[in-house]
Amino acid sequence: MLRTSASRVLDDSDRDEVLALLDTDPVANVFVASRVRSVGLNPARLGGQMWGFGPRGALVSLCYAGANLVPINAGPEAVHAFADRARKQGRRCSSIVGPADAVGQLWERLEPHWGRARAIRWAQPVMATSRRPPVPADPLVRRVRPEEFEILLPACVAMFTEEVGVSPNLGDGGALYRTRVSELIRIGRSYARIEGGRVVFKAEIGAVTPHACQIQGVWVHPDLRGQGYAVSGMAAIVEAALDCFAPVVTLYVNDFNHSARAVYRRVGFHEVDTFMSVLF
Repeated sequence: MLRTSASRVLDDSDRDEVLALLDTDPVANVFVASRVRSVGLNPARLGGQMWGFGPRGALVSLCYAGANLVPINAGPEAVHAFADRARKQGRRCSSIVGPADAVGQLWERLEPHWGRARAIRWAQPVMATSRRPPVPADPLVRRVRPEEFEILLPACVAMFTEEVGVSPNLGDGGALYRTRVSELIRIGRSYARIEGGRVVFKAEIGAVTPHACQIQGVWVHPDLRGQGYAVSGMAAIVEAALDCFAPVVTLYVNDFNHSARAVYRRVGFHEVDTFMSVLF
């Protein structure tokens, strides 16, 4: 294995080169690219560090090290360098997430030092579409209004707990999570069907770049599942995303969630990649 370059912490002087690398795969990298485009590479604004592998002017790989550890275009040498930095720094993230090969290699190197994970999602299909849905959209799905925050929040908490396996209210009492939910409402990227003060369906557009946007937090009230709300609701979200945000809409889903994958296929999504997540 070549050891020609260790990883280094990047800063705003590297922004253009970082974005150029991220844009080589705008679907896989939409989350990190959205963060960098919004706030740059200063760790205080980014909410973590961006590590680079390769000399200035010839970056090969990246790794976002914040609440999530996200390898980008990371081959074996880059994985080695990023794992070495992560091991020395100690675990600060709540998950490792990204392309399955790189995450698997990172975790193989970090597990002996970080200990067992709470859960591992070995295969999470990444799905994308650039076409308007072939099924009717729910006309009652709309942007959530700021005054509806307290109506939406319990649905968001329920979705997070169901998906991740722990409540977002642990640790800081949910302060950071409440802030994120509120921010998505404020910037017009939170959508729901709300009837009689109850959320029927909801989803958010969590990351946006000029090239792609990522849907997250898809949820249907448990009493109403199996009645078609997910299909028509997702169709509405995809239409809104294509009209307002980006030419490609993407998401990723657990491979064992067959019902969700079927919904997304009906709306027009197809699989383009595979992610893996290690949850702590």
